[in-house]
Amino acid sequence: MTKRKIVIAGAGIGGLATACCLLERGFDVDVYEQAPMLSEVGAGIQISANAMHVLRYLGLGDAILRVGVQPKAYVFRLHDTGEVVQAFALSEEHQRQHGAPYIQLHRADLHDLLVAKARELKADVVRLNHKAVGFTERDGSIELRFAHGASARGDLLIGADGLKSAIRAQLFGNVQPTYTGDGVWRITAPTERLPPASRLDQVMSVFMGPGGHAVCYYLRSGGLLNFGGTVEAPVSEESWTLKFPWENLKADFAGWHPAIQAIIDAADHNECYRWSLHNRPPIRTWSKGCVTILGDAAHPTLPYLAQGAAMAIEDGAVLTRALEQEHSIPEALDLYQRNRVDRTARVVEQSNANQKLFHLHSAQEIRQKFAKRDEGSDRNSWLYSYNPLTVELK
Repeated sequence: MTKRKIVIAGAGIGGLATACCLLERGFDVDVYEQAPMLSEVGAGIQISANAMHVLRYLGLGDAILRVGVQPKAYVFRLHDTGEVVQAFALSEEHQRQHGAPYIQLHRADLHDLLVAKARELKADVVRLNHKAVGFTERDGSIELRFAHGASARGDLLIGADGLKSAIRAQLFGNVQPTYTGDGVWRITAPTERLPPASRLDQVMSVFMGPGGHAVCYYLRSGGLLNFGGTVEAPVSEESWTLKFPWENLKADFAGWHPAIQAIIDAADHNECYRWSLHNRPPIRTWSKGCVTILGDAAHPTLPYLAQGAAMAIEDGAVLTRALEQEHSIPEALDLYQRNRVDRTARVVEQSNANQKLFHLHSAQEIRQKFAKRDEGSDRNSWLYSYNPLTVELK
């Protein structure tokens, strides 16, 4: 296809990764972001081989290794005793099986690397203070409209504007999300604050208990420990930046393993965030005309499989390949959608299933469920083995 002008709404991880893939292939891209400055909220993020293939293609592999951690294993434990009910190897084994490492790093670090790469490819690629509110197809092009009244034109519009996507809402209607009943606490703790006896191994630890679970892993070369603790909680605003009292966090995990207690105690008591998790019904049509969506705008996923960012990165790589392979934008978007809908739907479904698996109310139930399911073999067979740069598009 002739290299057309592409407009992206949203400069999160998905939007920036897509912009980098497109710029590498010679497309002209502009990214419009509603925020006044480029930054990423949140804490830890996990990048498995399926997404690392793309990040290494963009030349970011070494930098990610420097700021990240390669966990030795994925370990599932009981919430109070820490009994290991199942584990599978990561790190060297992941590299051996899939040809790329499994990395845990801070979201802000990955975001900064993508920003730098995008600006290396095109200095003025990102335009700040541009909140997308809708679009119009006019004269063979797409006009993206912003809240302050300005607009931008391109041959293709990509909505990478997240869970509350204005592009998705205009394409397919604004469906009200449903609260899952879960809230996820998000904190980090400097490793040096943790008593040596309470420090976890350098693995991906999932503590599972009655009505909740906690995910713990290291960031920034082991200097920071990330904690994501999910509990049944009253509904609140759907926001990563909503703070709650530390005392509420402590109470929610009373009786859990001493390592969990140590992390909570070591965290900054004024930096405790809780996000209300909402479900949005999956859709199987992502595109109309010369407009499409990706990432959370297309397939919002609960965080029980650690694949939300990875799916957005995969989307960007496959979309870029589809645009090169087909002669027209609508044909390319159809190819992109055909090759992404089933895979991302499976990720959404598996994430939903893990919510129930991780929140069983007795140790015996947890042991029985894991005895019937080999989590490592399952993920290795279809999830981590996928390479968006080489998978056949059909």
